[in-house]
Amino acid sequence: MTLVNGLPAHILLVHVVVVLIPLTALALMAAALWPRAARRLGVLLPVLAFVGLVSVPLTTHAGEWLERHVDSDPLVRRHTELGDGLLPWALGLFVLAAFVWWAGRRTAGAERAGRWSALPVRVVVGVLSVVVAVGAVVDVYRIGDSGAKAAWHDGFSKTAHEQGGSDGS
Repeated sequence: MTLVNGLPAHILLVHVVVVLIPLTALALMAAALWPRAARRLGVLLPVLAFVGLVSVPLTTHAGEWLERHVDSDPLVRRHTELGDGLLPWALGLFVLAAFVWWAGRRTAGAERAGRWSALPVRVVVGVLSVVVAVGAVVDVYRIGDSGAKAAWHDGFSKTAHEQGGSDGS
């Protein structure tokens, strides 16, 4: 997918990534740190993470197509380089989200049976979830910032231009 209604698909798909990756990161941290949140989120957590994961290579592919169709620019190249680094973070979010969901289901059943959940595992998964979530959000921010600079570095004036003539028309 490279064009949507004549627009480069990248500029549309990027919004999916910018929304889903931070949303998934927030949901993952909540679910990993509070078992009640994991139960409330249920299967939505890994589904959200999966859609975010799939959207990253689609957006990257569309971005690489767009890069070949714009003038060569160091800011665009920097944005492309940064964009290539998001997939491992998205994969980490998905793996942890799937594990937290699975463990939450398993723990709920074990608690009903009177078993104790492994606290050290929960602590490790909680710490990993926070690290991966923060890393993913920071990476999305850095990629987005570099993309905005690449797209707008010479595309606007810092002073407003008057519209129409002096008589207001």
